[in-house]
Amino acid sequence: MTSDSPTAPEESPAEAEKKSRAGRNLPAAIGVGVSLGAVVVASLFLVKDVFVAVVVIALGIGLWELARAFAKANITIPFLPILAGGTIMLVGAFYGGMETAAIAMALTVIGSLVWRLAEGAEGFVRDVSAGIFSLSYLYLMGVFVLLMLIEDDGPWRIVAFIVATIASDTGGYIAGVLFGKHPMAPTISPKKSWEGFAGSVIVGIAAGVGTVVWGLDGRWWVGVLLGIAGVVFATLGDLSESLIKRDLGIKDMGDLLPGHGGIMDRLDSLIAVAPIAWLILHTLVDVT
Repeated sequence: MTSDSPTAPEESPAEAEKKSRAGRNLPAAIGVGVSLGAVVVASLFLVKDVFVAVVVIALGIGLWELARAFAKANITIPFLPILAGGTIMLVGAFYGGMETAAIAMALTVIGSLVWRLAEGAEGFVRDVSAGIFSLSYLYLMGVFVLLMLIEDDGPWRIVAFIVATIASDTGGYIAGVLFGKHPMAPTISPKKSWEGFAGSVIVGIAAGVGTVVWGLDGRWWVGVLLGIAGVVFATLGDLSESLIKRDLGIKDMGDLLPGHGGIMDRLDSLIAVAPIAWLILHTLVDVT
């Protein structure tokens, strides 16, 4: 299998043995995934405020990874204004709703412009644009996660959203490894195949129906819709991040998570699915 980046370093035979056909250290990936899942579930069903903190920390690390990646292309994100403003957006969405988050976002854009003034005109548009992109790509998407959480059955809405997304990734991974022969987007992500996409659809729909019917007492066809939306938007999110990495000439956004890469390599699908998941569940599932 070819790497996601043409400049990926060669691996030793020992490292290669640990990896699956799709290029992951599978035992490490499973261990990290289970650990992260335990943290998410515990924070969701014990104290909602703790889950808010988990989201804030995860997106803060994601922003740091993005800033490091952009720096390789001589792009400097206004890191502190975006981090502070984005955090206020998330907390504001949970405690004050979308209006509070929107005000925080507008003020963050202004703050980023002012912050960058001291560096002069060279690269001003480039750096500020990268900052606003990061604010939207991470924190605006994250707002919809916390809008799901504020409902009385918010923890189950989050579970439905996350499970549908992870099921898409898992189904695509397994089907791609076992049957993948026809690349979906060879110039963007050579490992993605149409067989893997079919696996994503099957497992994603099953997960969507199961979580919506059992966890939210919703109608089965809403679960089908959530599963399909999760597959489509998770795939688009993954392909979009692959393009970002290719443009910047890097393989992974980081190496914080063994077997996964960086936090952003795990968040790419989730942040893309969050707005559409909120819309489907908010519109079609009654609060229980």
